[in-house]
Amino acid sequence: MKEEAKTGLFFGSFNPIHNGHLMIASYMVEYAGLDQVWFVVSPHNPLKEKSTLLAGHHRLTMVNMAVEDDRRFKSSNIEFKLPKPSYTIDTLTYLSEKFPGKRFIPVLGSDNLPTIHKWKNWEALLSQYTIYIYPRPGSAPSQFDHHASLIRVDAPLITVSSSFIRKGIKEGRDMRYFLPEKVWKYITEMNFYR
Repeated sequence: MKEEAKTGLFFGSFNPIHNGHLMIASYMVEYAGLDQVWFVVSPHNPLKEKSTLLAGHHRLTMVNMAVEDDRRFKSSNIEFKLPKPSYTIDTLTYLSEKFPGKRFIPVLGSDNLPTIHKWKNWEALLSQYTIYIYPRPGSAPSQFDHHASLIRVDAPLITVSSSFIRKGIKEGRDMRYFLPEKVWKYITEMNFYR
């Protein structure tokens, strides 16, 4: 029997997607044994502030631009089609039914662990799925640090964040080397985050 393709689901608002996201996804394929990583653009994370969030179609366009030339990656707008707000467990259930030949593995930053018990059906999430955890700077210890379903992946610590990039752009700084070239061009042309 053919082994299921291990597909990482990298959830995020990607506001904007930056080179740090791509580095983490690349690490997951090259070092953690994933066959592909899908960037799942979230319309709105129920636990995040909405004010600085670009419209979903712009964030999706930027993710498309960032991953279009790399077969290891794929952008996904699946959460735009599911009921809002989007919950990880619902997205996983939907995708697992739609793509039975794939084994989906959520890819999360360690900063999510202290609040994972606030997620919808978090017990089902941890019992039904293996989750890859990459290190995030300043992550607090959590009760889930040694949970059997969570696999810590020793990816390089990326300290660049979307909020850092948005702040730099707002201050009129040249942030081009933090972003894929096409994404920087799009942000500049559309005058985003000013």
